[in-house]
Amino acid sequence: MWIELRGVSHEYGGRRNLVDVSLRLEKGDIGCLVGPSGAGKTSVLRCVAGFEDVCGGEILANDRVLSRPGLTVAPEHRQFGMVFQDYALLPHLNVLDNVRFGLHALARSARRSRALEVIEMVGLGDVLQSYPRELSGGQQQRVALARALAPRPRLLLLDEPFSNLDVELRQHLSAEVREILKHLGITALMVTHDQAEAFAVADRVGVLRDGRIEQWDAPYNLYHSPASRFVAEFIGQGVFVAGQMTELGRVRLELGEMDGELNREFPAGTDVDVLLRPDDIVHDHDSTLRAEVCGKSFRGSDILYSLCLPSGDHVLAAVPSHHNLQVGEHIGIRLQAEHVVVFPRPRED
Repeated sequence: MWIELRGVSHEYGGRRNLVDVSLRLEKGDIGCLVGPSGAGKTSVLRCVAGFEDVCGGEILANDRVLSRPGLTVAPEHRQFGMVFQDYALLPHLNVLDNVRFGLHALARSARRSRALEVIEMVGLGDVLQSYPRELSGGQQQRVALARALAPRPRLLLLDEPFSNLDVELRQHLSAEVREILKHLGITALMVTHDQAEAFAVADRVGVLRDGRIEQWDAPYNLYHSPASRFVAEFIGQGVFVAGQMTELGRVRLELGEMDGELNREFPAGTDVDVLLRPDDIVHDHDSTLRAEVCGKSFRGSDILYSLCLPSGDHVLAAVPSHHNLQVGEHIGIRLQAEHVVVFPRPRED
């Protein structure tokens, strides 16, 4: 274990906005927190950084307690680096001086040498003398990353680091940042609102809701084995349809029977809601099961269809875009799901 939160709680303005938050990262792992606005993502990051006191639980780094009620090790004594959403670059300093700004403990020559090393690492060796206003958003983010990496932090914290960038650059830079962190073996904890970004960068992802972690897990498990209905609805795209458990441990629903790996077991006859994602519904010309196209979204390589079933329920299906059907047309479909995600159907009051 390198960084661990054990039952951390935090209050702000008299309101508890973190409740019993627990997570851990091993050395060199990258973790990410996702969740709706106000879920507490940034509060977790600020508590880990030492900017906020905790009112319950404790935060440890390499088994050393950094925070607990009545104790908060100052941020400057934690040896953590931080990359902010707005980059927080000093406008009157060029790239080189921005990066070596926090290296006061080193000799002048060592500061320059270390700054040049990390600037080259993030691919900015040709803009050493440029000022922030002369750089693109992606370049500014690289400067912020280089500045955070320069002091060789024990943990890197990233608060919505790519949110100000366009989609294509965000995807490219997030992959690049992961590669750099893995190469250096740096443990990192990131906050983002972008699930795709979280999945691309992180080894472990935590889904927060109302200040609590609903699930802290590998991205694959979050998608295929969500621990709660909220996680199932929040992660990825999908809809719930009515089903019922059979004697054989399968799930019977309007589309047929599903017999993949269940996320949980229920007695036969139990009414359940089944999560169907776009990749669970396959376009099949020969299928006798037909659905009406009631909506479509062109996504380049595929089209995301909203399909109306005879019962009135609807499902989503991602179909290669050369099958360009119009709203009102019917399409043959079949189920193809290795993982079957089911939850008890909520009782109607």
